Amino acid sequence: MGTSDKKKPDNNKIIIFDTTLRDGEQSPGVALNMQDKLQIGRQLEKLGVDVLEAGFPIASPGDFEGVKTLAKELQGLQVAALARATKKDIDTAWEAIKEGADPRIHTFLATSDIHLKYKLRKTREEVLEMAGEAVKYASRYTSNIEFSAEDASRTDLDFLCQVFERVIDCGATTVNFPDTVGYAIPWDFGRMIKYVMDNTPNIHKAVLSVHCHNDLGLATANVLAAINAGARQVECTINGIGERAGNTAMEEVVMAIRTRHDLLPFETDINTRHIAATSRMVSMLTGMVVQPNKAVVGANAFAHESGIHQDGVLKERTTYEIMDPRDIGLSSGSLVLGKHSGRHALKAKLEEMGYELSEEELGRVFDRFKELADKKKEIFPEDLEAIVAEEILRIPEKYKLTYLHVAGGSGIRPTATVGIEVDGKEEVAVSIGAGPIDAAFNAVSKIVQTKSSLLRFTVNSITGGTDAQGEVTVRLQEGDKVVTGQGADPDIITASVRAYLTALNRLAYK
Repeated sequence: MGTSDKKKPDNNKIIIFDTTLRDGEQSPGVALNMQDKLQIGRQLEKLGVDVLEAGFPIASPGDFEGVKTLAKELQGLQVAALARATKKDIDTAWEAIKEGADPRIHTFLATSDIHLKYKLRKTREEVLEMAGEAVKYASRYTSNIEFSAEDASRTDLDFLCQVFERVIDCGATTVNFPDTVGYAIPWDFGRMIKYVMDNTPNIHKAVLSVHCHNDLGLATANVLAAINAGARQVECTINGIGERAGNTAMEEVVMAIRTRHDLLPFETDINTRHIAATSRMVSMLTGMVVQPNKAVVGANAFAHESGIHQDGVLKERTTYEIMDPRDIGLSSGSLVLGKHSGRHALKAKLEEMGYELSEEELGRVFDRFKELADKKKEIFPEDLEAIVAEEILRIPEKYKLTYLHVAGGSGIRPTATVGIEVDGKEEVAVSIGAGPIDAAFNAVSKIVQTKSSLLRFTVNSITGGTDAQGEVTVRLQEGDKVVTGQGADPDIITASVRAYLTALNRLAYK
């Protein structure tokens, strides 16, 4: 039998439960392979999360193997697996996580009357019994058990207190209050959390957790209200990704606690200097672009356009910045590296940014860095992150760009010549299109013979200036498979082709 060595935390410690790889991966269009999950998992371990929810093992053989691999590989944190309140789900969850350092079974059951009537078709008495039996059954394997009352924010609070009391008596060490559909309003959510704390007799034997969705844009506000009312675990994701409008964004909660410690006298174990790199990695691997005005990690979060603001920041940063960008891992200097910089300087900078690469990986990144340095005068951390994402975090390449030439302009029919190495052999195609990117994509399609359709095409600038790298994200669908790909280059057409090939490689990998 597994046991949890972790005691109930000090009253001011907030446990960070990251569900990027479970709830976050349920975002429409996101499909991570095992290499992606391991990269994100290792980064979350470095970031300092307490619990990593690795997936839903019963969902598919792929999910099971993914959870099992993460539990085995990540020994510096608790790995949790989700399970419905059934014996088969719980058995499968335990089988997946049993090799973890401190594995957690996370079982759930809906408790709101609307779910009981239309989804479960059960009475409150039946649900109360099912919840208790599920936790009791899970306790055969481990004492690290979490129970979630799905749709808790629309559940009768007296009944919810009964459910929590029962599952704690049966062995649950964490009870989770989810705002499953993003229905809560902060002051009312705080009231509900306080009611549960005051009216669940044995609540002192467990940690009260909250899991908020962002349907009304209130997830972070609801979580902070819950912490103030007694919750001590926060379930969240990097960049707030997740179903529908997403989940509570980890970086927002952590930095709110750090920035307003006067009103939120709590602590987390998050190393905030890894926030920016983690955000970037999750964005690159999921293909979910972070909106520029996103709190904490958006491209404009520390940008100042107003002359008054610029003048103030130059005189004293705190006039218009409540957070130091260095606290989340962003550099305060403008010029990071240039074309005369060597491998040692590059390695030191990458280590400062949180990347520990092998000599072979460093060599690939260095080659791309030198190539970029010949095109750009200034190399920023964001540029390096884009290179690392493409060179290190990518999947095996079936298709590799070897040559690209595009002709276009006013009065000229856009034409593209593309060379692609396919399984080690170069193939070349020429095509026309409505524009240069369309022509390039048509040439790629000729070579690859893809039947996929382009669902989305977006372009962002990684840094400022006319020589900035452009970052392109594409989303492709072929049959029931949906994948994303990203590419970066100062030449936006090259970036587009890189993104397209990354997505096609993902389809091939699948």
